[in-house]
Order: sequence, then C-alpha cells, then structure tokens
Amino acid sequence: MLRHGLRKYVAWMLALSLHSPLWAQQEVKIGVIYPLTGASAAVGAELRNALELATDIINNGIPGLSDLPLNGGGLPNLKGAKLKLVFADHQANPQTGASEAERLISQEKVVALVGSYNSAVTATASQIAERSGIPFLNPESSSASLTQRGFKWFFRTTPHDDLFIHNAFEFLQELKNKKGITVGGIASLNENGLWGTETTKLQAKLAPEYKFNLVKQVSYPAKTTQLTSEVQTLKIANPKLLLQSSYTADAILSMKTYKELGFSPDMILANNAGFTDTDFIKTLGKDAEYIITREVWALDLANTNPLIKKVNDAYFSRYKINFTGNSSRTFTGLMVMADAINRAGSTDPEAIRKALVATHLPGNKLIMPWSGVKFDESGQNLLGRGILAQIVDGKYHTVWPFDMASRPVVWPMPSWDKR
Repeated sequence: MLRHGLRKYVAWMLALSLHSPLWAQQEVKIGVIYPLTGASAAVGAELRNALELATDIINNGIPGLSDLPLNGGGLPNLKGAKLKLVFADHQANPQTGASEAERLISQEKVVALVGSYNSAVTATASQIAERSGIPFLNPESSSASLTQRGFKWFFRTTPHDDLFIHNAFEFLQELKNKKGITVGGIASLNENGLWGTETTKLQAKLAPEYKFNLVKQVSYPAKTTQLTSEVQTLKIANPKLLLQSSYTADAILSMKTYKELGFSPDMILANNAGFTDTDFIKTLGKDAEYIITREVWALDLANTNPLIKKVNDAYFSRYKINFTGNSSRTFTGLMVMADAINRAGSTDPEAIRKALVATHLPGNKLIMPWSGVKFDESGQNLLGRGILAQIVDGKYHTVWPFDMASRPVVWPMPSWDKR
C-alpha cells in the first residue's frame, strides 16, 4: 500500500514538473518562415545561416560580442531558457507561407514568428499570426503596405520602400547638385508581385515630385524565365538610368539579357533583393560590376561600427561568405525578437507583444547602420535608414550618403563593349 502511494506521488510530481513554468521555459520555440527551396533557395540558405548564428550566440555565446543584446546563457529572464528555431519552407509561395504559419502555430506551438523575406509571403503569413494572436517580426520585407494594415501583432525592423525610393531620388538630386552629374531620362523594370508593384507606383509618384523624367515603366511576371521582350522595350525607350526591383534569379537573368541585347544605360540603380544576394556577383563575375543598389548594410561600415566586423567575422568563419544586406537584417530581426522575449520574462504571446511595443535598442547594440530599433504604433521601426552601395572589384562599397562613402561613385558605367 505504501509502495503504491509512493508511485502515485512520484507520478504526480512528474506531471506537475512537466507543466511547471520552469520546465516549460527550458526551450523557447520560434517559428521562422523562409524560402529554403525553389528560385530563392540560395538567399534562403544565407538567411538560415544568419538565424542559426544568432541562435548560437544567444544560447551559447561567442567571445567579444558582449555589445549585442544577448550573448550566451540563453534568455536570463526565463531562467536561461534556450532558443529553438522551427524552420518552415514557403518556396516563395504566399499560400504555402500562410499554411506553414498555421502549422507552426497550431502544431509546433511556437510563441512567435519571424519571416519571410518575400513581401507577398510576409503579407499572408502575418495575416495568420494576426488572426491567431501571435507576434510576427519581419526583418527584411520592404513593401510599405505591410505596416499600413492596422495590425496589432506585426512588427518590422527594416526600413520600407517608401523610405528607400525617397533615398534613391535624394541620391539623384545630390548627384546633380554636389557632383555635377545630370541623370537624364529614367525607366524602371520591376517584378509584378506585391513588392515590385508597390515600388512601381512609388517611383511613378515620386519621380515628378523630384523633377525627374520617367520615360517608361516595365513590369514582368515573377519567376519568369525570359526577359527578352521587356529588355527590347527598354532599349527602344533609351533611358539614361534604369531603376530595377528583382529577386535573385530575375536579377541575374536580366543582366545576362542586357549584355546579350546590348542594353547599356549610364547606370542601373537597383532596389536591393537579388542584387545583394551573394549569388549575384558569384554568378555574373565582372558583368555585375558598377551596379548601384540600395542597401541597409555594407562591410565597409565597420570603419565606424566595430561590432559589424566582429559579427561578420563569426559569420565568415562558419560559412565562408560575408553578411549581405539580407542576412544582416535577418540576424538583427531574430536578435530583436529574442531581446523582447527576454524582457517579457514570459512565453505568453501578449507579454511578448507588449515587450516588442516597448523596444528601444540603441544603434551600438546592432550590426546595422541605424540609430536603433523603436517601433511606432503601426509596428514600423522608426530608427532605420538606407544607404547605397556600388559593386567595384567584386565588392560592395558604400557610395551614399556621401558623408558615409568609402569611395566615390563611378558614373557612368562603361558600356558592354568597353569593359
């Protein structure tokens, strides 16, 4: 009888421990939704690497990185709980992203979501999180409308395209006023997903406001396998400057088509994404030279922020590539989410949401050239900024703002027959 009672007591204590806050907090599960297969798999792999590095820093620590929000020991306010990432592959498909968000929330029981690079996927996946009352942090998607939906559970650390497109035209104005370079007629080539479509509208709106002549706008189907007709249309328009928004495969395809058909404007000013993927320079080699792209990160900024080099060294030692504007933002996004969970001292979604609302990380805690992270009432980070980088000798160099430039801008770029 005594032995039976002892067994019941032990069973009761075990059941109690399994449901106690201490036990539950040994592992904090965050769902991360990214393109791990398909056309965007290469950039997805880099983003996964960035997430895994951030998790290792948070859980186990790396010497010399004490300036980051968390470095070793897990989440101290949750008794050292370790972060666990649950990966989902959205394949650049908005419907897949939504179903994966549903799975992560209902089956994996994640306490928060991070993702999803492609703006169209971020839109659908975050709708599921909003409906479910789960915090969703977006580190990279730049469609301005994502923070114009009145969502309560959505937060974005990166600046958005409204800022980036303004930056592009500000750069062109300063190019004329400070460098004496007149741009001439402008055309645009953008993919026709959410990101590209919104970018096209912003460019059409802002060009006349900044007194630039937008002579042609061309869009193409996302995931296209040929751009011949679109490039021929651009050749006929004969712009001096091309503004372009493309993901990796399309960006590479477009450059090959430009060379093949002899389309050679004075400059291509890209809207990040595929033009900052490691595969862009790796695949095109010298044909990638002189492109200018809007950016949020560049390794040469380590001259003013030593933390950039320290974290990039850790990334490079593991993966033999440098951070890009994409992977650095993903790394930063997970750090911000982990910091909020730690400050919340809880895995309760509402507590995490409130901690995100209260976030105010200073710039010296980040590897981004931002003033920090502080969200407005729409969930948009108020303290982000953009830069422009130009590819010279196979590397990205900051060329704008001019007071941050590591080298002068090369303009115009040589025509294909003179390279």
